[in-house]
Amino acid sequence: MIEILELTSDTTTETTKRELTSLFEKQLHAIAGKKALSQIEKILEEALHPDSHVYFFIARLEGKAVAFAFFNTLTSFQKGGKYIWLNELYVEEAYRNQGIAKKLLLRIIYWAEQHKIKGIELETGMNNEATKALYNSLGFYDVVSKRYSFRF
Repeated sequence: MIEILELTSDTTTETTKRELTSLFEKQLHAIAGKKALSQIEKILEEALHPDSHVYFFIARLEGKAVAFAFFNTLTSFQKGGKYIWLNELYVEEAYRNQGIAKKLLLRIIYWAEQHKIKGIELETGMNNEATKALYNSLGFYDVVSKRYSFRF
């Protein structure tokens, strides 16, 4: 059975932090290598701070952490109030295609409705057909734009 849990600064144990760190390592290792891995624990501490606008959900299958999602809440005049930017949605490779990502997204949508959020924004790779199909099946739609970035 899949269990989806919201993590907060009050409910996140050291064991859960280690599980989340391990999932982040699996996701980021292929993307960013060791440089990003050294920052995971520090970033998690900042994100789990009570004053943060960052939220985590973790999926457990038979008690094992196998997936996570995290997002920020932001405010936009264009969107008419608060909205979610979904930063990450990750399922361990061995557990993909079992409906876990869909359950995580449905839990986030429910959370958003309960918190009067106006919408959810995210991005995915242009060639990631499976993920795009999942998002479309839940009512997400393509937005044509070009994303820019600036780093310090």
